Amino acid sequence: MIAYVINPGSASTKLALAELERGENPNLPAQLRLQLTKVEIEHPALSSGHLELGRLIADLTAAAAGWPAPDAVAAHCGLIGQPEPGAYRVTPQLAEWLLLHPHGEHTSNVGAALALALGQERGAAAYIVDPPDVDELRPEARLTGLSGVERLSRLHTLNARLVGRRAAHEQGLRFQDARVVVAHLGGSISVSAFEAGRIIDTTGARLDEGPFTPTRAGTLPTRAVLDLAYSHPRRDVERTLLCEAGFVSLTGTADLRELERREKTDAQVKLAADAFAHQVAKSIGAYSAALSARPHAIAITGGVARWESVVARIERRVGWIAPITVLPGELELEALAEGVGRVLLGQEEAHDWQAPAALGT
Repeated sequence: MIAYVINPGSASTKLALAELERGENPNLPAQLRLQLTKVEIEHPALSSGHLELGRLIADLTAAAAGWPAPDAVAAHCGLIGQPEPGAYRVTPQLAEWLLLHPHGEHTSNVGAALALALGQERGAAAYIVDPPDVDELRPEARLTGLSGVERLSRLHTLNARLVGRRAAHEQGLRFQDARVVVAHLGGSISVSAFEAGRIIDTTGARLDEGPFTPTRAGTLPTRAVLDLAYSHPRRDVERTLLCEAGFVSLTGTADLRELERREKTDAQVKLAADAFAHQVAKSIGAYSAALSARPHAIAITGGVARWESVVARIERRVGWIAPITVLPGELELEALAEGVGRVLLGQEEAHDWQAPAALGT
């Protein structure tokens, strides 16, 4: 099977030709064989205007001109307000609706429109895969101690599900039979508990909970948040928590390669790295306890997973809980390819998007 997969970014968009085959282990049918040919298209900060999209669609079409015809085109999608994971068929209505940012700004809100346009150009069906707002939380995970305030499920669904699946496969288990905790450690962080293939609890990402990141504050004492909120305008507080906190606040830089070099001689950087590993380990322990029994595996992924000494600290703290799989970086193109591949190979059914009542059906 052949698929084109698209991962829109704020300054560049990644495109890949995916060649997919069934795996060799009949006990793990979702363990597909995958080969990717990747290209990256740089562009100015992407907005949802049709002019910008038109140029990007032309660039994508040109980049794929010499590739074999695809069986499907899949893209990372934005916030669609649908609870189920997996692949969704893209319709013109869905593509247009996502460009309105109905559930909030997200770079990949343009993904459905890109997949639809490239699919129409090459005569293939278009899909989006694993929206970031997939919501499978258990009721007790959603509830907080304040009536009317609930936890949201917005995380790195695409990458986390792929990594969780691969960690389960390493233990000889199908994803739907496994309990896995996935720590996505990147520019934003989420730690999530997967049981029977479902995200039953998560820190969330952005302004939710969990460890600090290269630029984000993570969970703070409530008193400190109140002090910030009452002494600064909301916009300034959000900028501080999202862009001026974490490693950049503690050490002066968010550059992980620089931090890795400096921690050998800079006591402040070493302390910040220790604190980061401490917070990640605590979150992994907490979300292990959210499962019905001990996890079969722990998976660590994201850009920070390339920082070997930090990962080693985390492994020393949580290795007693379960075997650990480390998959550095973001594997979103692979996740898109495998997600649509399971549909093409008849292992999963694609979902049909349900339009909000206000838009009709």
